[in-house]
Amino acid sequence: MPPKSVHELLEDPEFQKLARQKNAITLTLTVVELVLYFGFIALIAYNKAFLAQKVSEGSAITLGIPIAVGVIVLSWVLTGIYIFWANNKYDAMVKNVKARMGR
Repeated sequence: MPPKSVHELLEDPEFQKLARQKNAITLTLTVVELVLYFGFIALIAYNKAFLAQKVSEGSAITLGIPIAVGVIVLSWVLTGIYIFWANNKYDAMVKNVKARMGR
């Protein structure tokens, strides 16, 4: 089967499904990350007193520290979710589209 043209590829339902799914997962994870990060920044800007509260009596650790660590860890988790999805779903879909293209 000869390779298809770019126009044929763009009209291919499997390619369109691939593009929709990739856009959906990347948009979702990006929005979650932005809300997480800018939410933390907004908390720093507008509610310093909340972040300055001690975790427990006599503790030197304030609430801001575990929340900041949580933002970092959740960013890694979101990255892991994308990697898991890409390795298990996206790569197989790309392989299928390439096979349909004759590549």
